[in-house]
Amino acid sequence: MVQKSPDFFLSITAFVLYIAGGIGIFGGIALVALIGGQDLFGWGSAKTIGYLLICTGVCFSIIGVLFLRLVRNRTNTLLSQRSASKENP
Repeated sequence: MVQKSPDFFLSITAFVLYIAGGIGIFGGIALVALIGGQDLFGWGSAKTIGYLLICTGVCFSIIGVLFLRLVRNRTNTLLSQRSASKENP
């Protein structure tokens, strides 16, 4: 039976966070640049919601990049351990 690696799920999570952050950043820029100070669905002005989207998008992108680094370091360590165990029977 194949053992499921948590690294796969971490990498998918990191990729989703990174993409969601990019969408948030560009959506926030669009709200600030295009809509401006208009009211947005009764939630507040589009500028403030745009700035909020930009900030949370940047945070999501940073978290996604850090997760990707974590996964890469874990898989590199795992691969080096497996290759060392194959070389020394």
